[in-house]
Amino acid sequence: MKYSPVLILLVTIFMTACGKKDTAPKPYLPEGVNTVYVDSNYRPTTYNERLALFTQETRSNADLVFIGNSITAGADWGKLLNAPSAKNRGISGDITYGVLDRLDEALRGQPAKVFILIGTNDVGRNIPESYIINNYKRIIKRIDSESPNTKIYFHTILPVSNNNYASKNTRINTINAALKLVASKEGIRLIDSHSHFKDHEGKLDQHYTTDGLHLTAMGYEHWVALLRPYLEED
Repeated sequence: MKYSPVLILLVTIFMTACGKKDTAPKPYLPEGVNTVYVDSNYRPTTYNERLALFTQETRSNADLVFIGNSITAGADWGKLLNAPSAKNRGISGDITYGVLDRLDEALRGQPAKVFILIGTNDVGRNIPESYIINNYKRIIKRIDSESPNTKIYFHTILPVSNNNYASKNTRINTINAALKLVASKEGIRLIDSHSHFKDHEGKLDQHYTTDGLHLTAMGYEHWVALLRPYLEED
């Protein structure tokens, strides 16, 4: 039986395509997932409610603004620091995309300093490291542009010790290493909170947490002690 030249050509193209190997670098993907999808529009259920409360607060260029997720939201910063100018801009469950969306509110008073701890929920939602680092850069650029006299302080992401902590901590370590390079290049201050909260196994020290993720009163006291030198500097 003779085959037509067209059929032979089609079979050849198909076999060649099947034999090709994709050598392009892959972003981080959780085990068993073949494609990456990032829901940059995800916002926690309390996002709009909290944001509405923030907009009602008075603000000034003497403010110390703490931006983050539930770890930041869980503190009474004014009381902890004995500083009425301390503003809590934490939203439980928030991610870096959410911070970018509400950054204009946090900067409206041209605050003296902003302290940012964000990224734990990004890791939990399997957002690739490269996306998270890019969002850090975008946050820095926005602050420099919209509030140029504001001093920027980023925290390294805290370790965790809850479910799947080993894989999460590996990713957190990768992000923190990259954040240190970003801070050095951009000339911003970096508070290495991760190294002060981890135990000898690299997990969140049990003295500072009850659930392996959030902080206890002792944890916040430890954080405040770490912050003191940065609060006092000009």
